[in-house]
Amino acid sequence: MKILVTGSSGHLGEALVRTLRKDGNDVTGLDIRKSAFTTTLASVTDTKVVAECMRGVQIVYHAATLHKPHVATHTMQDFIDTNVSGTLALLEAASANGVKSFVFTSTTSVFGDSLRPPPGKPAAWITEEVTPIPKNIYGVTKTVAEDLCRLFHRNQGLKCIILRTSRFFPEEDDDKLKRDQFDQDNAKANEFLFRRVELEDVVSAHIAAAKRAPELGCRSYIISASSPFLPADLTALNTDAPSVVRRRFPGYEEVYGRFGWKMFDSIDRVYVNTAARRDLGWQPKYDFEHILESMKSGKFPRSTISEQVGSKGYHDRVFRQGPYPVIE
Repeated sequence: MKILVTGSSGHLGEALVRTLRKDGNDVTGLDIRKSAFTTTLASVTDTKVVAECMRGVQIVYHAATLHKPHVATHTMQDFIDTNVSGTLALLEAASANGVKSFVFTSTTSVFGDSLRPPPGKPAAWITEEVTPIPKNIYGVTKTVAEDLCRLFHRNQGLKCIILRTSRFFPEEDDDKLKRDQFDQDNAKANEFLFRRVELEDVVSAHIAAAKRAPELGCRSYIISASSPFLPADLTALNTDAPSVVRRRFPGYEEVYGRFGWKMFDSIDRVYVNTAARRDLGWQPKYDFEHILESMKSGKFPRSTISEQVGSKGYHDRVFRQGPYPVIE
């Protein structure tokens, strides 16, 4: 099968190309950066190149994007060019070439201020029904790109699945306070309770979405690790998260204690992946229980594909204040 992967030199793009080629597919990788997984060196905004890459393609995985770490280093116009105009170029070419499935990698960042309940209020229960309220240009442009996908489905009949992925990057957290207070693996383990997903599971979600797109048409799904929490936990989560985790996992403190780890004092949102598991037949492997079981043997669990892809960073330079500058 002929497949196009954009952003093929990035975390997800490389992981997709590796997996798809291993399965015997003819994969074209499009990116502005050279790598062993990029066959065409160009921007998604280059309509001529995009049209050439799209010939004969049956499935498009559109993972190329400017991310949140770029908000402080790139202009708003840069975000519009890459995240909006680039997506438009791909959708037009995909529609013109009869692509069967178009999978757009979006982000839970589109929810923005919907994720921040006032102090003392219950944590946010985030499903596909929650209205996005983007809080920066990254979230705005990803939301617009999602709307373009829906437009091309309605008007051109293009089968588009939108996947709002939670955190899967291996880099350090952008929150300096969290970096100072928590070991990297400790923070990531905590996040598997509510806002993180393993790269292998993101890849399997994309492949499942491409298979189901012809039947589903155009829908959006949250892609995050399965959370153990229930709506009844939300009030306590935002005020005393350790007590809720203790109730769900009575032995977690013993495991954490071996490594000097601790739980976050509060958890302000829970991403719910029920719809993706139901509609896509997606079966994520990595969750907090899996993390705990692996840590009992002394090793933080990472998938083979995560180990192969490794850490890439988001910039070509190092910043004094952390792994990358942040503007909220």
